[in-house]
Amino acid sequence: MTENELSKIVFDCALKVHKTLGPGLLESAYEECLFYELKKAGLKVEKQKPLPLVYEDVKLEVGYRLDILVENKLILEIKAVEALNDVHLAQVLTYLKLTDCKLGLLINFNVALIKNGIKRVANNL
Repeated sequence: MTENELSKIVFDCALKVHKTLGPGLLESAYEECLFYELKKAGLKVEKQKPLPLVYEDVKLEVGYRLDILVENKLILEIKAVEALNDVHLAQVLTYLKLTDCKLGLLINFNVALIKNGIKRVANNL
């Protein structure tokens, strides 16, 4: 399945979670529910996947974690904030570079319409 096909499934699952829960909860609640929906959709997903940083051939365990990794291809960064800003986009782009993944979705559940809370971040896609 391509990154774009996966992102469509993720969007549908995020829409279901948002319709059910609405805005105003903690990020961790949305992450759990989205993870559940993605597994239910039959996707291979990993939650809070450790992401080491390699610096000059040294692997450093510095505590970075991907919120959700879908099919080892698509990174999901979950937020529940008043507004997304440039540092959130930079975070996803950095994760894409560190993992060689090509697509990430930054999903902010603290919005009235979930379509306004999802940003695609591409890395050589």
